[in-house]
Amino acid sequence: MQKIILLLFSVVFLALACNQPSKVENSTAKATTPTPSKVKILEGLPPIYNDFEDLVFIFQQKNDTTYVINFWSTWCAPCVKELPYFEELNQKYANKKVKVILVSLDFPKQLETKLKPFLAKNNLQSEVLVLTDPDANSWVDKVNPTWSGAIPATVVYKGDKNEFYEKSFETLAELEEIVTPFL
Repeated sequence: MQKIILLLFSVVFLALACNQPSKVENSTAKATTPTPSKVKILEGLPPIYNDFEDLVFIFQQKNDTTYVINFWSTWCAPCVKELPYFEELNQKYANKKVKVILVSLDFPKQLETKLKPFLAKNNLQSEVLVLTDPDANSWVDKVNPTWSGAIPATVVYKGDKNEFYEKSFETLAELEEIVTPFL
């Protein structure tokens, strides 16, 4: 219990420290995370959201950044196959106003046994978030009304312009083709 309280205190302290105004303004905005009470933090894992409504902020950023949000899972072979292209995109556009967010839909019981080792092995540099909301029927349409719920699925948006892709990308060039119109 003391470890959990210490961990939560550390997260709150870091969040407050990171939100202090800086002298140099960064126009490539990071997604603003909600309060720690809505996020579950486990050592070695990215932030875990149990309710889609707590994660909806990643779709509501109103700035000059292009957001590339990919829904994936370690048990989805096409998802894992395309992850390197998202990582390459993240690296290639690191100095541009592009933010790649990888939303893992791994099952809660497999976070420690599957996701954690996968992340450690693959050292993903893109922002990774976990969504464990079991009621996909209630939130899939909120991402995009045409989404069947199958993964991989990708949303690209900037401001009010939004595109949705329920498919696997076979190359970095194919992924760039859908992102460059937003730049």
